[in-house]
Amino acid sequence: MDMNVRIPLSRPEISDEDVQEVLRVLRSPYLSFGPYLEKFEKAVANYVGVEYAVAVSSGTAALHLLVKIAGLGKGDFMLTTPFTFVSSANVALFEGALPVFADIDIATFNIDPQAVEDLFSRVKKGRVEIGGKRVDRIKVFMGVDIFGQPVDWDRLGRLCVENDVVMIEDACEALGAEYKGKKIGAFGLGGAFAFYPNKQITTGEGGIILTGHERVFREARSLRNQGRGEGKEWLLHIRLGYNYRMDEMSAALGFSQLKRIDDILEKRRKVAERYNTMLCDSPIEPLKISDFTTRMSWFVYVVKLPKGVNRDRMMEYLEKQGIQTRPYFQCVHLQPFYRKMGYHEGMCPVAEEVSRRTLALPFYNTITLEQQEEVISKLMEALERVG
Repeated sequence: MDMNVRIPLSRPEISDEDVQEVLRVLRSPYLSFGPYLEKFEKAVANYVGVEYAVAVSSGTAALHLLVKIAGLGKGDFMLTTPFTFVSSANVALFEGALPVFADIDIATFNIDPQAVEDLFSRVKKGRVEIGGKRVDRIKVFMGVDIFGQPVDWDRLGRLCVENDVVMIEDACEALGAEYKGKKIGAFGLGGAFAFYPNKQITTGEGGIILTGHERVFREARSLRNQGRGEGKEWLLHIRLGYNYRMDEMSAALGFSQLKRIDDILEKRRKVAERYNTMLCDSPIEPLKISDFTTRMSWFVYVVKLPKGVNRDRMMEYLEKQGIQTRPYFQCVHLQPFYRKMGYHEGMCPVAEEVSRRTLALPFYNTITLEQQEEVISKLMEALERVG
């Protein structure tokens, strides 16, 4: 981290108990495929309320295995949001498929169900093209719970059923969130959480697949482990697989952190509420929480700046004050290598507008009230002086 940063964008909270759990692994004979992997998987499955969990090396790995198990392949199309981390769409490219993007809601930043419905209608009429290729059918829908807020799973689920589309949940940013009183993480064929250091809980690097389908569970366990079968033949590979395993140290850290997930979510809720209060009379807009979000799981704290504000100059000003910020997100379809495939401006105008105006503020469990007050004070100062 830059030594000039006094208030970082994120910071993991590692307890003494977390350290001790990892040390127990290091003093054991099991550094991979040991008891902590199974304990962590069972703990996450029980927390979400599903039968199966498969821990892997990253959230990206989890999403990749899910689309592969869904049968996404060369020449297929996968629908998702353009306002997300690039992995949500890249996993389609891994399998030779192409992402198709539906626009987002300007207030919640989640994919807009009406835009999804309209896109399905246009696909049926042959009016959707990507790089000169006509989209004839959407095979998979990747729903993304942006910044820890669920999408409208009931409405999107109905649309997927009506259009014979396999639904997958990218909940990588949303551990602990609830949709209409139900914990998210396994809508459709299955879902995924990620545990990078800026997430609600961390395993360093890591992710996990959640599902209620035994077939998905068994295939994912094989695919993460070089395509091995369930027998004891270590060098017998029944399918093409990957080295997507989670190690024991990571599993132990995750297992320990999950024990205090409710406390972590409460800390993050309080930090978000303090920011909301500080911004209530300002022209800077916080994220809107949907009525169906019965529990928000705050991943980052992102605000929308007023139209016409020079975000880059504001970020530079804040950086000079030792406050780290980031533009969250840059639209996937406008990333340089996506442009080369034929994606372009104007495909998702709401997402493009939001992407130009959103800014992530420092957000983590242990940020103090005084630090938050300084962040908002300097943010307003930047808005007045350079915005």
